[in-house]
Amino acid sequence: MSREFEPYQLIERSIIKKFRKTLWNPFIAAVKRYELVQTGDKIAVCISGGKDSMLMAKLMQQLQRYSEVPFELVFLVMDPGYNEINRQKIESNAALLNIPITIFESSIFEIVNRTEQSPCYLCARMRRGHLYGKARELGCNKIALGHHFSDVIETTLLGMFYGSQLQAMPPKLHSTNFKGMDLIRPMYCIHEEDILAWKRYNDLEFIQCACRFTENCTMCDNGGGGSKRQEIKQLIRRLKRDNPQIEKSIFNSIHSVCLDTMVGYKTNGEEHSFLERFHEMQENTSHTDESIID
Repeated sequence: MSREFEPYQLIERSIIKKFRKTLWNPFIAAVKRYELVQTGDKIAVCISGGKDSMLMAKLMQQLQRYSEVPFELVFLVMDPGYNEINRQKIESNAALLNIPITIFESSIFEIVNRTEQSPCYLCARMRRGHLYGKARELGCNKIALGHHFSDVIETTLLGMFYGSQLQAMPPKLHSTNFKGMDLIRPMYCIHEEDILAWKRYNDLEFIQCACRFTENCTMCDNGGGGSKRQEIKQLIRRLKRDNPQIEKSIFNSIHSVCLDTMVGYKTNGEEHSFLERFHEMQENTSHTDESIID
């Protein structure tokens, strides 16, 4: 008699088997390449309720199951003021996927709704702070966010085109406000189209934008047209028609930045100019010439 699997077990098998090449292998590659998980870690896997964070939760759950490196997980859901439908959807999906979530409430949507300037930016900052705070309270030393390969590419281009800066999204970073806490992005090497393929294959439905005061936030990855991120997505799709490797090229470029050719750069909050190196090289050349003459 063939064994009957629970729905969550079939979903897990799809990650390891059908989507091994596009989901599991890139996930493991990122964890190893960027040294995201160490022995003794207690990681808060932050779940917003969308496809990305839900898949990340399953990947981290599977990693904990099979890894020889012992670490702990907390599946953390912050309710910033979801409507009843979105809150229920997150809870039902967590049950379907066999993810034991820990939920805590905040009043972020209520606060952000009262501001007129950059509400999405403020919301993102407040969400991050609340997640760090709750994770530390639970004894965690890391939080994991569901940003993926496509987010990395899009964010890089957004910074260039609309922010006048060449800035990438690192796979991990230290928190500046919560000492001893790190942020990791385990899905750094996974393409969004492959996440969507996994979602469709398993006939899963996740919340898209949970923004209570717009209910149709175009700033989200899953939002409709109109946001700058959606413009970048469309641009990349057009570029891929002529060069299917365009995303890979952009991704590789942020791993091999040549500072010697940059006119200006910023590090640790300080701005630097190529003139600093230029004058330093000129002085060194002068000293060398003098020694040769002597």
